[in-house]
Parts: sequence; C-alpha cells; structure tokens
Amino acid sequence: MTKAQLDARVAAHASMSRAGADAAGYAVFPAIADTIADGETITMADFGTFSTKSRSARQGRNPRTGEAIAIAASDRPTFKAGKILRDAVN
Repeated sequence: MTKAQLDARVAAHASMSRAGADAAGYAVFPAIADTIADGETITMADFGTFSTKSRSARQGRNPRTGEAIAIAASDRPTFKAGKILRDAVN
C-alpha cells in the first residue's frame, strides 16, 4: 500500500478529505518518532505500543574479510501489537 492509498483509506474511515488525511499522517508519524526518540512509550489502547529497545555494544565480523569489528550500542524502535490488532490480522 502506498501513502496515497493509506490517505484515501483514512479519509474514508474518518469522513474527511484526502488532503486532511495526508496532513494528519504527516503530523502523527513525526510525533510518534519524536516521542519514542525521547525514550517515552506510546500506548494506543487495543492497537499497540510503540517504544524503543536498547541494543548493547558487541563484536561482529566483516563477512568479506572475516576481520572483527566493533558494533556500537544503539536504540531501535519497537512495536508490540495489541489484542484487537492481533485478532484482526488472524
């Protein structure tokens, strides 16, 4: 699904224009990203939870040369689906 198709579906569900749905999408996604980047968790009842998970530093290998390399610690975004979303998919 493309962003335009998602905008059309959101507009139909929310009884709004596609331009309004597009503006809402461009407002919601950065807000989610900014919030979890600050270390906060976003919980949407029955839909799911957005958060971050820390990965510790570790040793890796260059697959071409076999040389050991250091992989720095990092945070990664995670999403855990809620019950209604899991049930809808299954």
